[in-house]
Amino acid sequence: MTIFLILAPYGAYTILMLVTSTAISVFAASAICLTTVAIDVVCGRSVKTLAVGSAMLFAAIGLYLALVDAALGTLGVKLSVDIGIFVISLGSILVRRPFTLQYALESVPAETAAMPGFLYANYVITGAWTVAALLMAAANLVLLYVPGLPLWSSLAVAFAARNSAIYFTKWYPEYRQIKYGTPAGAVPTPR
Repeated sequence: MTIFLILAPYGAYTILMLVTSTAISVFAASAICLTTVAIDVVCGRSVKTLAVGSAMLFAAIGLYLALVDAALGTLGVKLSVDIGIFVISLGSILVRRPFTLQYALESVPAETAAMPGFLYANYVITGAWTVAALLMAAANLVLLYVPGLPLWSSLAVAFAARNSAIYFTKWYPEYRQIKYGTPAGAVPTPR
């Protein structure tokens, strides 16, 4: 359920880009992000960096489209979103609060969260998402500067990068558990 809530704004944005304007797509994604923030607040959970950052990113792009340049184009918007997600993800690592940590702390027991490898694992998983965002941005940038490439090539890179990050997010804790024989969800410091 958590991964669905995390990815819902991006899924909605992607689907809406196919059937409506880019401005409506990004404003709808921003509204969904704000809804996930409201759900977290109502349920007594922490407000997530990714959700707030994404809401601001989508709203800023929407305001730019509405007030400055409505002709930015789909590819420019996709590139802006991917760069924004890359900045949010990398920024969370640089300020030493990987964005995955907030989600992980709410889904594991306190003793697991207290293990030294737990923070390390969140850096690794956030790093995987950062690389995925960078790959998606690079694919859109290449498509922007090499217009002869088919649109599906960028979509294929985005699909592969996102799905790889999702798979890695699920696989890595299990891998560490098998490798080090720790309780489920715990990820110890590498030996």
